[in-house]
Amino acid sequence: MKKLIKGLREFKSSYFPANEELFEQLSHGQKPRVLFITCSDSRIDPNLITQAGLGELFVIRNAGNIIPPFGATNGGEGATIEYAIQALNIQQIIVCGHSHCGAMKGLMKLDSLRIEMPLVHDWLKYAEATRRLVKDNYSGYEGEELLEIIIAENVLTQIENLRTYPVIRSKLHQGQISIYAWIYQIETGEILAYDPQKHAYILLQNQLVASEIDETSISPSLPSNVEIHFTKTQQRALESSEEVPITREWFPMTVLSPEQMERIYRGSTNK
Repeated sequence: MKKLIKGLREFKSSYFPANEELFEQLSHGQKPRVLFITCSDSRIDPNLITQAGLGELFVIRNAGNIIPPFGATNGGEGATIEYAIQALNIQQIIVCGHSHCGAMKGLMKLDSLRIEMPLVHDWLKYAEATRRLVKDNYSGYEGEELLEIIIAENVLTQIENLRTYPVIRSKLHQGQISIYAWIYQIETGEILAYDPQKHAYILLQNQLVASEIDETSISPSLPSNVEIHFTKTQQRALESSEEVPITREWFPMTVLSPEQMERIYRGSTNK
């Protein structure tokens, strides 16, 4: 607490006076550009990793960046989504998982949580589709490699859940909203984004033509000579996919690919 109180004093004495005009503008309302859905993990700061300013991101955070399907619960996630789209007219949504996710580790051993952490157990049941998909389709993997897979699949599963909300489905049908799947690598600071053409996660910067990167956008930048080291999972995904030219747009998940739709396990109500 002492450290936090010291920080509050520094904020009020230095940062706030230097940005008083911005805070005055923000006091009259908010106009965020992006709904950013991510994990509660303390190692993730959406504004820090994207270098977005105050008021640019509207954020939902919970254990495992989970979005319960529409009607499954009357929790804050659904209300926040509805407000973001209807009231704030947000047209960009990012669902961002991250490496070494404790919630996904828990999902891999869900039954063991029933006694010690029953609320966590019940919450993670909203990711049952992810658990079942990985259990049935990735039996040859284990350890950290299996964790990478479950993290990646969970982001796509939560996007599928997101699409069950009437306000989202309507906007998607009208072409008025785009959804992106990201994974933040804590150890490297890199963002992997799902490419529906390659059916794999690739480095976000590789999905953009360098000369057309908007420096004012929320995408982080890397030096042009940076050497990228993919995980074993990502290397296999890229090696097994067909080579396609880089397009000049981000890859909005307005429509999931037929392959992805087939891979998403639906309707599990196992308890």
